[in-house]
Amino acid sequence: MSVVSVAAVLMTGAGYYVAHGALGGITVSEALSPEDPRSSGSEMNILLIGLDSRKDQDGNDLPNSILKQLHAGDSDDGGYNTNTLILVHVGADDKVVAFSIPRDDWVAWNGVPGYNHIKIKEAYGLTKQYVAQKLVNQGVGSQKELETKGREAGRAATLRAVRTLTGVPIDYFAEINLAGFYDLAQTLGGVNVCLNHAVYDSYSGADFPAGPQRLNASEALAFVRQRHGLDNGDLDRTHRQQAFISSVMRELQDTGTFTNLDKLKSLMAVARKDVVLSSGWDDDLIRRLGGLAGGSSTDQVEFRTLPVVRYDNIDGQDVNIIDPAAIKAEIATAIGASPSTSGSTTATKPSPNTVVDVVNSGSTSGVASEISRSLKKYGYTAGQVRDRNSGEPAGASVQYGAGAETDAHNVATLLGMDAPKQANPSLQPGHIQVTVDTNISIPTPDDTALDDSSSSSATTSTKSSTYPGYGYGTSAYPTPDQGKPIDGGGVPCVN
Repeated sequence: MSVVSVAAVLMTGAGYYVAHGALGGITVSEALSPEDPRSSGSEMNILLIGLDSRKDQDGNDLPNSILKQLHAGDSDDGGYNTNTLILVHVGADDKVVAFSIPRDDWVAWNGVPGYNHIKIKEAYGLTKQYVAQKLVNQGVGSQKELETKGREAGRAATLRAVRTLTGVPIDYFAEINLAGFYDLAQTLGGVNVCLNHAVYDSYSGADFPAGPQRLNASEALAFVRQRHGLDNGDLDRTHRQQAFISSVMRELQDTGTFTNLDKLKSLMAVARKDVVLSSGWDDDLIRRLGGLAGGSSTDQVEFRTLPVVRYDNIDGQDVNIIDPAAIKAEIATAIGASPSTSGSTTATKPSPNTVVDVVNSGSTSGVASEISRSLKKYGYTAGQVRDRNSGEPAGASVQYGAGAETDAHNVATLLGMDAPKQANPSLQPGHIQVTVDTNISIPTPDDTALDDSSSSSATTSTKSSTYPGYGYGTSAYPTPDQGKPIDGGGVPCVN
């Protein structure tokens, strides 16, 4: 949850970074590989990951003295969910749009055997646990090695899930845990916030009056963690996080932190202790981000919450039902991209003669068959389903015969595949061969285009039990409220 602070930690460190010419001491991750897609020109996308973990980088429990201040349970709580995901787009004109991805968005996913859908927050923890257990079964690795390799796999899975959902590449990422948020707020000496209503929540420790007020570090953590008792649950918490970042940006500018080397050193000490960066962060990048955060044009920053169609309960889990096509369209509109470059997954009617063969190259058993059945629902003719033969290239790919190029690209989009798409003269005309590995999403029509009944203007969607995960205490779901975009560099009032 604490990623609400990472932008400030990194961006405001520009002067200190540049002065010393290095990012020394900060943990660097290689989860974002050179083969992953990147933005073109001077545009870039940065994923901010807030890890709901009560452990340090080596997997050790945080001290009880810190856990007490966090008001977040003991070291066994929270796991490794990414309870905050914020995709930050920096345009060629340096305009910044930050998209908050609600943590309970129900997405197609099969990175771990036994799953085909998860809450997007679970990609990290499920993958980490799966990879670490495989290493244990092989008799490989110390606790530190299991922690490092498991987290790297979790980061890579999270990157894939966000790319598939949003349809845009990710150029950099930064990760921070709960302790990092607390350390930052304490270094800043508190932060100003504003509430529309008085709130009390025993779970997070939030107990604040209405109106503007200044919170200390422990109170600030409660402010951004509260979801119980709020009209829009996690969506209201998302707005709290956005408001906090906006307030911190204003605080850092007004107090002269950008020009105060001692304050910058304190912030960088937090970064070295609590932050993980993808490889590729350098002085030029930090200088650009620092200029954006430290400049006077804070109206160039906008915070948005990606849309939720409705709340639901699936297999006992409270989830957000989403429309991925609508999400991709909103992102494309906000960043000025055309739908074709946004990776929209809107279904396109295929040629009646197009046949799709699916080849399994390392995926979980049964995945190829499930993908074939799913594509058939979109109108593609199912062809062969088989395992990769010896001598065939490993890894994901989409190949097509004569006349099937357009359908091949549409199939790749539906599957969220960043894999190469290339002609293969040995394939029959009208045939597509999809080779899938573990990095694949299995689409269903409901994942791509919800029917009229599921996207109606009804004010509630009833269910058989209450919705305790969000603190509503009612037998009906309220209509999700994304709220209006929040401009950066101020102290907006929120629920």
